[in-house]
Formats: sequence, structure tokens, C-alpha cells
Amino acid sequence: MLKTTKITDPELYEIVEAELERQKYNIEMIASESSAPTEILELSGSVFLNKTEEGLPGKRYQAGSEHADRVENLAIERAKEVFGAEYVNVQAYSGATANYTVFNAILDPGDKILAMRLDHGGHLTHGSPANFLSKIYKYEHYGVNLETEIIDYDDVEVKALSFMPKLIIAGASAYPRLIDYKRMREIADKVGAYFMVDMAHISGLVGAGVIPSPVPYADFCTSSCSKTICGPRGGFVICKEKFAKQLNKSTFPGILGSIQLNGIAAKANMFKRVKEPEFVATMQRVLDNAKFLAKELEARGFRIISGGTDNHIVLVDLRPKNITGKEFDQALEKIGITVNKNTIPNDPASPFVTSGVRIGLTAVSERGFGPNEISVVADIMDRVANNIDNEEVLDQCRNDARALISQFPLYQEGYFEDEVTIPQHI
Repeated sequence: MLKTTKITDPELYEIVEAELERQKYNIEMIASESSAPTEILELSGSVFLNKTEEGLPGKRYQAGSEHADRVENLAIERAKEVFGAEYVNVQAYSGATANYTVFNAILDPGDKILAMRLDHGGHLTHGSPANFLSKIYKYEHYGVNLETEIIDYDDVEVKALSFMPKLIIAGASAYPRLIDYKRMREIADKVGAYFMVDMAHISGLVGAGVIPSPVPYADFCTSSCSKTICGPRGGFVICKEKFAKQLNKSTFPGILGSIQLNGIAAKANMFKRVKEPEFVATMQRVLDNAKFLAKELEARGFRIISGGTDNHIVLVDLRPKNITGKEFDQALEKIGITVNKNTIPNDPASPFVTSGVRIGLTAVSERGFGPNEISVVADIMDRVANNIDNEEVLDQCRNDARALISQFPLYQEGYFEDEVTIPQHI
């Protein structure tokens, strides 16, 4: 890997090598992260990086597009098969960009959107004041019932009937439960709204068939590619066939310039893998590990938001441990476990401090963790939480974490140790 960079830019090479070492020996539990297979690494750096393209297969603005058309069509057809989709556009640069293309396709400035509150699990692109879309559209937000910490669908319906949005969004970045897509579709139909599902966090679980799919119910489904679906950086949009022309026009020239063909090649491989038995087994392990971790942490005195999880996310309330999310994620990072601080419903702390953390099980499940390993992780987390300033205990936790992850290689041995050859032009 980076054979010529090692020779021509050793300073940069050292930084990449350091990051590889960090990933090898880090227990990755940030919910928005996964470890890309070697095929994804290779295709992301393939010669398709050299090709500029605008437009759709068969309708390009550049010559020399034969193979570009083939790779994008392959990605589209594989995605349609995986998700049972009528139409798919694979050009989005990210999950956020995928959302923008949908908004641009069906909305006008000033239109109304009903979406989930950010502090109850929603996403920045769903109407947060911090995102530029809040200056373009009018938003109303729904949330969870503060007793059950599960979406209050009656409240969603009341808000929809009062607000009369043009678009209703389901989907979240920190919501650990299944969403009732059928109920949300019915609410959208009552008010004549489009219905979009942002499934960025759960698309791998959906594609593998281990949780219910929103595709039959939604007009649009958007996703990133680097979370549970374990692909490259990028995004895609699924829609009903009747919206295909609007979506395509919104994507280019509406939102994007030239597309990232190297990323689309990697997406094509990603969609191929989603229905393979090994990937399906990994996604089932993600679910099983998340449920098990929630129980293990609860048994050690942590409070689990909503009482458990139905996906890859465990959202933890740290107040019973008398520590903040910021304190906990920083302490865990020091000993080799990465999570992220996260607000919890009705959080008394600021978003920069938080009362909780969001834990994801995708990356460790890819590496082979099962119940035994998850139990060890829960024990380490408990010791860290109870000894947040005890360097002696934290040192032992660091040793235990490294000993655990060292048993589960990130990539096959020798993959990055290819013989280095000096290019002729040097």
C-alpha cells in the first residue's frame, strides 16, 4: 500500500502508517464507522479516479465513457436488486448530499418539512439551525416519548395535521429502535406529504434483510455508504420510478458537478457483497452484539436509553455513573476504545458536553467480536467509568483492550507489506 508515496513523500506516508496502526489496535465503536474491505480500498484508489464524467450512463457530457457507463450501470442494477428498488441514483458524494438531492428534487424554498429532533436522535440535515437548510425550508420537529424514549407516532400525526408539511422525514443518527414505516406512510398520506427515509445508519442491516426495509413505504430512501453497509465514502438514493427524472435532474446539474467514478466502482462492489452469506452473518452479529452489550452495560449500572436496541446503536445515559459523555469518550479514547459523546432525550447538559455516549457495534462485529468479547468490552467500559481519573486502572484497561483487539486482525496479514519498488521516473 502506498508503495510510491513511501519513497516520494515519506512524511505523509508516516502519517498514513500511524493511522493504520491506530486502527489495527483500536476497538472502534463509533456508530457511524465501519472498516472497508480491501476491495473497497483498492477500487476507491483505482484508475477510475482519472475519469471525469457528468450526466447519466448513455447521456454523458464527456467522451471516452464506455467503461464509466458500465461501472455505474453495474452499481445501479446491483443496488436495485439488493433493496428491491424501482430506481437508484448512485452519484451522491455522501449521505448528506443524498438528502440535498431529494430536497432539491421535490421542494421549493419556504416549503415545510417535518422531521425528528436532533437532540432526540435526528440528523443535522433534518432541520438543525446549524445546517444551511434551516434558512431555506420551514421545519417542525417530532421526538420521542420521554417516558418510553421511543418515537411518539401520535405526536407525529398531530404535528403533521397541524403543520401540513410537504415532506415528512423518518430516520435518525442516534435512535436505537425500529421505526414504524407503515405508520409514517399513513401519516404522510393523510396530509398529502412526500415520505422520505434517511437510512444512512441502517442500510447495511436493511440490505442484509435482518431488519425491516423502508423501501416499500417511502417515496425516497437515502443513505451514506460507510456505516453499516461497510462501503466507501459516498451516498445513494432510492426512489419510486415516477420520481426518477426529478431526482436525476436534481442530482446533476442541480447539486453535483462531476461524479466520483472511483467511488461508484467501490459502491458496485459494496452492493454485490450485501446479499452474500458472510455479510448477512456479520449484520446479524451486529444486532446480536448490540443487544448483548446493552444488557451487559445495564447490569453494570449504566442506563440504556429506551431500555435496549433494535439496530447497531446502543445509546447510554451516564448520569448514574456521575460522569459526562465528554469525560467518558475522552477516557475511553486514551485506553484504545472510541465511541462518541451524544445527547440523550431531554439532556440537561450542553451538546458539547452531553450526558450520554453513542456506541456502535458494526466495526467490532466485522472483526469477529461475539458475546465473550463484548462482555470484556463492557467490563473495561465499567472500570473506566468508575475510575475516570485513576491512571493505574486506566493503564490496565489499556493493556486489556489492546490484548483483546490484537486477537482480531483488521486486515489479512501481509496485505500492506507488498515489496516496494522505485518508479522509473524518480
